[in-house]
Amino acid sequence: MSKTETRAGTVLSRIVESRSAEVSRRQRIIPETVLRIAAGKADPPRDFAGALGRGQVNVIAEIKKASPSAGELRRDFQPAALAQGFEQAGAVALSVLTEEDNFAGALAHLRDAHATAALPVLRKDFIVDSYQVWEARAANADSFLLIAAALDDASLGDLLALGRELRMEPLVEVHTAEELERAVAAGARIVGVNNRNLHTLEVRVEISLELIGQIPDECTAVSESGLRSPEDLRKLRAAGFDAFLIGESLMREADPGAALAQLIEAAQKRL
Repeated sequence: MSKTETRAGTVLSRIVESRSAEVSRRQRIIPETVLRIAAGKADPPRDFAGALGRGQVNVIAEIKKASPSAGELRRDFQPAALAQGFEQAGAVALSVLTEEDNFAGALAHLRDAHATAALPVLRKDFIVDSYQVWEARAANADSFLLIAAALDDASLGDLLALGRELRMEPLVEVHTAEELERAVAAGARIVGVNNRNLHTLEVRVEISLELIGQIPDECTAVSESGLRSPEDLRKLRAAGFDAFLIGESLMREADPGAALAQLIEAAQKRL
């Protein structure tokens, strides 16, 4: 067991416990019935799943201010400007961190990104309750992340069903063959392989290559975390991945939009 795993449980378990407590607090302030009314007045969902099916290098560009492994990534953090820059650079969708304590995120960041860009926007968070799905839709999210390791089978199935009821196809994230098997059994249609182990925060891009053969052809396959070079994207695309979620490396750039444009252009050469 690594040092990270021995410090009061794994990183993932600590964050999930914190999010569960935060959901309980929010429910006391804004009941779910109020969120459902707000969700009914939100903009119609944009087609997140459809955006990932184009015949090109599909990048989901991630907007986040900080992370547990790297600390603050960007001091000059303007979600609206980042969203606009990523859209102009050729991203097909956006991912916005909304978890406050570990990623310095906020639902306001998602709302700003949605208002500025015409791209579908994914709520990236640790979703453990239906309340957060209604919260996401009320904030104009078009999709949301479900982490297989953070949910039991019943919860995963229920949250998938709610997403589809709201026309928000979720991205189901896995890191192991067992989690992938559970995601497919639950009916996931968009499967993300996270190259970062959420228990230890270690990153291995090879995880995507090890698991791609077990992702059914009818699923959209997304590789996440640790992707930095055109070679990474070309290799993963050749292996069968449909899309790539990239955030940390872009957030460190002086001009994230320009860096993304260069990455996509270089990756599309020699395809």
